[in-house]
Order: sequence, then C-alpha cells, then structure tokens
Amino acid sequence: MKMGNLWTTFVRFVVSKVVHPEKSHLQDDLSEPSDLSAEDGLIFKALCQFIWIQGDLLPLIFDVENEIYTKQGITRSTLKRLEEIGLIVFENNGFIKKGYGKHTRLFYDGKPTKIGFQRDAGNYLDLGHVLLTERGKKLALNYKAPGNRKFYEYVITRWFQQGLVLSSIQVDRNRNKSSLNYTCSIKE
Repeated sequence: MKMGNLWTTFVRFVVSKVVHPEKSHLQDDLSEPSDLSAEDGLIFKALCQFIWIQGDLLPLIFDVENEIYTKQGITRSTLKRLEEIGLIVFENNGFIKKGYGKHTRLFYDGKPTKIGFQRDAGNYLDLGHVLLTERGKKLALNYKAPGNRKFYEYVITRWFQQGLVLSSIQVDRNRNKSSLNYTCSIKE
C-alpha cells in the first residue's frame, strides 16, 4: 500500500469516528451490530446499566413507570421493543429467584452487596419484570455499562424496605444524612 493510500484510509477512519461516534462506539460494544438498529442498540445499552450479577446477568427493572428507569429511556414500550428483537423476556407479573439460604451476594458495577434474609432457608428475591435471553446475555457481556449511583441507591432502599439486611462497600461515608447510612453497614 502506498503512503498516500494509507494516509487516505487513516483519514477516512478518523472522520467516520468523529462524524458518527455513536455508531462506531455501538459497533465496538455489541458483537452483532448488523442485527440491531442504532436506536435498538442505544436502548439496550441503557438497559445494561441496570444489570446486577449473581452467576447470571440480572437486569433489575422493578417499576417500569419509575423515573429511575424512564429518565434513561427504559419504558414499557422500549422494553417491549427489546423483547420483540429477542434480547429480553418481559413479564408483567415479574420474576423471582427462589432457594436462597440465610445470605447471598450480588454484584453491581463490579462490587459486592451482601444480602441477609430473615429466615435461614427457603428465601427468594424479586428480580423485577425483565430477564435477558441468551442473545441478550451475550450482547450485555460485550458492553461495560457505567454504574448508576441513583439506581444503586434505589435498589438498596427497596431491599431494605423489604426487611433485608444489607452490607456493601459502595456506601459513601462522606454523605450527609443519606438514607443509605441507616440501611447498610460499611465493610472495606
């Protein structure tokens, strides 16, 4: 390849990244970009910030009308769209995970949150209205969603109100009168 052709190829690459950064970023993040429109990809990327991990990827969508989700573009209609294209399963009645012992641990943004149940066995956890399909899991694994602090606090508060005992390293010690200071013990 001649120097002029190499330079032209390089300039075209840089210009395409500058002119369409969301498209090139989307293709970098999702392993099957040809299967998703740019809009569908953005909706899915927004959903990924709500994923907790416990051996499996668990998008915790409890109330599709809550602004914690709607401000990020996750609504009943966008979830239905993700279901239509085979990335999620949406259930109006929601999903639960059964068979927990006294304690379990879930991870959000790479950090653990320990959950203690009231009973020694036979416990369950509400998983909300959404589960990822195998295809959705594969795509989600290829995208590192940034953590959403308000969402994390929303989930922790919800669990605390359900009577769960929580322990997390994600609680900010420098906050003034945060409700989380009363809901979690801090371990480092």
